[in-house]
Amino acid sequence: MDKIVITGMGAVTPIGIGVDNYWNNLIAGKSGIDKIKSFDASELAVQIAGEIKDFNPSELLPKDVVRKTDAFMQYAYIAAEEALKQSELDINPIRTGIVMGTAMSGISTIAFTQEEKTAENKKVGPRFIPKILGNIAAANIAIDHDIQGPSYTISTACSSGGDAINQASMLLRTGKADVMLAVGAESAHCPIFIESLAKAKALSTNNENPSTASRPFDESRDGFVIGEGGGALVLETESHAKARGAKIFGELLACGNTCDAYHVTAPHPEGRGAIACMKQALAEAGLTPGDIGYINAHGTSTPKGDEVEVYSVKELFGDNPPLVSSTKGATGHMMGAGGVTEVIACIKAVETGIAPPTINLKNPIPDAGIDFVANEARKADIKYAMSNAFGFGGQNSSVIVGKYK
Repeated sequence: MDKIVITGMGAVTPIGIGVDNYWNNLIAGKSGIDKIKSFDASELAVQIAGEIKDFNPSELLPKDVVRKTDAFMQYAYIAAEEALKQSELDINPIRTGIVMGTAMSGISTIAFTQEEKTAENKKVGPRFIPKILGNIAAANIAIDHDIQGPSYTISTACSSGGDAINQASMLLRTGKADVMLAVGAESAHCPIFIESLAKAKALSTNNENPSTASRPFDESRDGFVIGEGGGALVLETESHAKARGAKIFGELLACGNTCDAYHVTAPHPEGRGAIACMKQALAEAGLTPGDIGYINAHGTSTPKGDEVEVYSVKELFGDNPPLVSSTKGATGHMMGAGGVTEVIACIKAVETGIAPPTINLKNPIPDAGIDFVANEARKADIKYAMSNAFGFGGQNSSVIVGKYK
C-alpha cells in the first residue's frame, strides 16, 4: 500500500504565526495566554485566553477574504496558505481535496451579531450565514486554489482536527485523491461560550496569573484555558510526492478514532475509548507501544481529564511509557485547531529529536510514573510520535507520525 507523506505544514497559534515561530516558541517554553483583549471580559468569571497576538488580517489575507470571513476561517486560510506554499504543489484540481475540522465554527460571529441586534437593533448583513458555517472555511480555500476534489467538514468537538487528518488519509488510501489538505481551525472567544464552560467548572479561573493558568498534569490545575488558531497539513501519497520531487517532512502512519459511549462531557473513568483509540492507531501503523518515543497528550489541565489520560497511557504503555507532554500549557486548548497543530509538534519532534515541554508543571500528578518533560524541552531519539485529542461526546483521536524512510 502506498505510504502517506507530509509535504507541507502551516500554523497560526497564540505563541506565533507560522510553523517556525510556533515551534521555536514552543520549545523555548513561551506562554501565549494572557488577559482577553478582543472584547471586554471584565465582568466574566474567566478573563483569560490564548488569543492570536498582533493579528492584522488585512496584512495577511486578500481584502475580500477579510470582509467575508469569521476569525476561525481566517486562521484556517492563513495556515493552509503556508502549508501549500511549503509543499510547492502544482495543484491538479480534481485530484486534490480538503478536509476541515472545527468544533465551534462561527460561534463568535453568532454571539456578537445577536448582541448587536438586541442592544442596538443593528441590521444583519448578507455575509452573516457564510461567516458562521463550518464548511465555508474549506470552501474559501478551495475557491482560491481551484481545489475541486473531495471536500468535507468534520465537527467532533476537540478531536475535530485529528479526525480531519484521519478522513483525509482515508480518502488518499481509497484512491479518491492524490493530495489532501487537512485543516483545523477555531475561534470561540465570546461571552456565551466562556460563561457556559465557566458554569460547568471546566475553565481555569486563575485570572491574576494568565501565563501560568494552564497547568497540564500539575496537582494545582483548575481547568483549561481557551485557545484559538489554525493548523494545516498537505498530505500526499508517496508515489505522487516522489513523482513531483517533493520535499517530505515525515510519514503519516496511522489514525485512530473511537467513542467512549459513556457521557457527553466526562471521559470514561477507566479510559476505555482512549485506550482503544491508541491501540487502534498502533495496530494500523504496525507498531508496538515500545516503538513510540513521544506522545503529545490531550492534556487540557482539567482535574478529571488529565487523571484519566495518565491512567490510559499507563495501562497501554506499562512501566516504561514514552516521553509525554502537553503543549496546551503554552497555547491553551485550541480545540479543532489543536488537533492539527499538535500533530505538527509531533512532526517537528521527530524531525529535530526534541520533545517540547509541558510548561507550568511544578507538582506532577502523584505516582504517575510518566516523564512529562516538565518546563524545558528535551533532546530525545524519537522515531515515532503520537498525538492524542479527546473531546466532548466521548470522541477520541490518535494520530501517529514518523520519520520518512
